[in-house]
Amino acid sequence: MRIANIGEFALIERLRGLVAVERPDIIVGIGDDVAVLSLDGDQWLLATVDCQVEEVHFLRRAITPAQLGQRALAINLSDLAAMGGCPLFALVSLGLPSALDVVWVEELYHGLGMEAARHGVAIVGGNMTRSPGGIWIDVTVLGQVRRDEVVLRSGAQPGDQVLVTGQLGAAAAGLQLLLDPELTRVVGDHGPALTRHFTPTPRLAEARVIARSHQATAMIDLSDGLSSDIGHICVQSGVGVRLWAAELPVAPAARAIAAARGEPPWNIALAGGEDYELCFTAPPVAAASLAAAIQEQTGTPVTIVGEILPAAAGRWLRLPDGDAIPLASQGWDHFTR
Repeated sequence: MRIANIGEFALIERLRGLVAVERPDIIVGIGDDVAVLSLDGDQWLLATVDCQVEEVHFLRRAITPAQLGQRALAINLSDLAAMGGCPLFALVSLGLPSALDVVWVEELYHGLGMEAARHGVAIVGGNMTRSPGGIWIDVTVLGQVRRDEVVLRSGAQPGDQVLVTGQLGAAAAGLQLLLDPELTRVVGDHGPALTRHFTPTPRLAEARVIARSHQATAMIDLSDGLSSDIGHICVQSGVGVRLWAAELPVAPAARAIAAARGEPPWNIALAGGEDYELCFTAPPVAAASLAAAIQEQTGTPVTIVGEILPAAAGRWLRLPDGDAIPLASQGWDHFTR
C-alpha cells in the first residue's frame, strides 16, 4: 500500500496508533494541528509545527524570501489562533541547498522577524541542514491559553450556527493568478488576492475576542478549505453540518475567476484552502452578537454560513435555489492531490 492510496489523514491515524499515549497532561494530542498540554496553574501550553516545502507550498521564483519568512510563521500562528491562544516562542529549522545565496537566507529571517515582532513572538532557536533538493522551512510555535478559554474542535452541538471571519477563496485565487497570468485580465484588482496567498494574516486578535466571549463551541482555521476543515469539526464533535452556498463570503478575485471559468463562485471558497480565516460555531442566541463584537473590536467582518446538524443528518451544501447536495470534502490532501 502506498501513501497515495490512503491519503494524509488516514496516515496520521495509523501513525497515532503507533505512538500515542494516554496521559492526564495531554489534553489534545496527535490528530489536531495544535497539541494542548496541561501545566501547573490556569494556563495550558500550546504547541504546533508546520513545514513549507519548495514546489509544494511555494515557488521560489514567485515569492520573495521575506514574504516566505512571514508566511512560514503566520500559518503556525493561525493554528494557535484556532485554539484561542496567544503565541510566545518559535523555533525555525531550515533545509538549504549549499549553493543558496546567504543574502536570501538573511532576507528570509527578516520576514520571520517582522512577523514575530508583529505578534509578540520571540524566535529562540532552531536547526539547519543541507538539502540536496529544494528549500524547506519548518517552524515550531509555542503558546498558551487559559484553561477556561481554550476552544477545541469537539464542542459543536446540533443547532449551532457556523461562522467564518473575512473572505474565502482569495488565497486560492492568488495562486491561480500565479499559475495562469492570463487571469489577471478578468480579475482586475488582483493585488489583494496575491497578498493573501503570499502573506496570510493570522486571526489572533479575532480569536482572542472569540475565546474571551466563552460563546464559541468549536473552532478551526481554514488551511485546507472550508469543505474539509468543517469536516474536522464534524468528526471531532460527532455532528453533521449544512452550509449555505449563497451566504459564503467569496472574495472578489475568486468570484471573477469562477465567472470566467463558468463555475459556481462557492467552489473555490469551499475547496481552495490557505485562507487562514477562522471557522467557528456558536449557539443561535449568541452567534449574531459574537459576530458583531468581533467586527467592532477588530474590524474583521464575520458571516454566518451554515448550521450544525445531528450526525445522522449528514453533511450538506444548500444551493441558492434551495436544493441541497452532499458536502464533499474537496480540500487539500498532501498525498492524494
